[in-house]
Amino acid sequence: MTKRFKKMVVAFLLLSFPFAGVAQKKQPFNKQKMDSLLSVLESKDKLMGAVAIYQEGKPVYNRSIGYAMVDGNAKEKATTATRYRIGSISKTFTATLILQLIEEKKLALNTPLSTFFPEFENASAITVEHLLNQHSGLMSFTSVPTYGLYMTQPKTQADMLAIMASLKPIAEPGAKYDYSNTNYVLLGYIVERVTKKPYAQVLQEKIVDKLKLKDTYYGGKIDRTKKEAASFKFINNQWSLAPETDMSIPHGAGAIVSTTKDLAVFINGLFAGKLISMASLEQMKTIKDGYGLGLVTLKFDNQVSYGHGGIIDGFNSMISYFPEQKLTMATTFNGLNINPSDAHVGILSIAFNKPYKVPTYAAPKNLNLDLTKYEGTFVSQQFPLKITMRKEGELLMSQAQGQSAFALEPRSSQNFVFEPAQIEIEFKANEAGVFDQFTLTQGAGKYHFTKE
Repeated sequence: MTKRFKKMVVAFLLLSFPFAGVAQKKQPFNKQKMDSLLSVLESKDKLMGAVAIYQEGKPVYNRSIGYAMVDGNAKEKATTATRYRIGSISKTFTATLILQLIEEKKLALNTPLSTFFPEFENASAITVEHLLNQHSGLMSFTSVPTYGLYMTQPKTQADMLAIMASLKPIAEPGAKYDYSNTNYVLLGYIVERVTKKPYAQVLQEKIVDKLKLKDTYYGGKIDRTKKEAASFKFINNQWSLAPETDMSIPHGAGAIVSTTKDLAVFINGLFAGKLISMASLEQMKTIKDGYGLGLVTLKFDNQVSYGHGGIIDGFNSMISYFPEQKLTMATTFNGLNINPSDAHVGILSIAFNKPYKVPTYAAPKNLNLDLTKYEGTFVSQQFPLKITMRKEGELLMSQAQGQSAFALEPRSSQNFVFEPAQIEIEFKANEAGVFDQFTLTQGAGKYHFTKE
């Protein structure tokens, strides 16, 4: 679980596409086209994981691609029964538990944090609602550099409370939205304080048992005997095991394990009133500064869906429910070598029967590149790290000072990309045909480099 959670929510909020109006006539689901997309993503090492589409609460598609485990040359294929860490989708589960407790009169939206954890600065002014809608002003413990030093090690609740309470708030309670994992770890602890039961047991009793979910639970160390997937990063043209967060840390903010099937059943059950009242659901759906009570919105084809995204280690998951069409998309990725938004565009385009061309990811034809002409160490006055370009076999490798190397994909003789990080590089050659300059673009940032 990292600071990329915040970026995930932003991506979820902004995933909006300029398609024409909704088709008047409902068309059958195009399974063949969805299979084609996932087969290309798998064969080109762009993605590993699972995708499910539900219509009116019933499954119309569920498929997994890639591997659940990779151990040297031994590879274990994923199946639709493979279980994945779902990261911040756990927040929607936690928000649901809190609203259930509110309906039981055991808690209220205006209950102050000081009722449970007075050691936090501004605790008497921070309410349960502030925690739910990310307006507490509490800093996210995952945004602090030291988080990376302990994320793989077990922590007690006392340890985590000390870490989180030591962080200076970034805003006054209620003043502004700021995505913070601290909020939902505290909400998970509040569930335990109110019920006097472990979070895992409350999750089981109040959600899992009610919806008869078979593969959803509070996670632990990844165990292949439980059909649990590891997560991976694509480095040096191969899938490499990602670090494994100890699940004592993310708690109610990101510790749940599930499958695409269970996620689809969960959000359909939530919107069908099987877990909370419709009045409570409306509270969850009330968006303030882009965030509701454990739900965010996604727009597609001028239609609004509700759900949440999740990132933890190399896992990247999403649930999205479109009430108008009663359509659900659930994804659980454990390896990405592509911008996840690109994958979701394709999946939703096919699910909604919109015009969409399945990409081939074929390397540009007739590109006979002399990669030695790109080699060198480059510096920028706008960027603090030197970047080295070097040829390795048929690949052009890029490596920032002190960082891991990764392979760039050519789009032309001048343009290269690294899709997982949304990096675009445009080279410029000198009179001798040697590429001694490039411009690196990532998001809103643009940096000019010259060869030393």
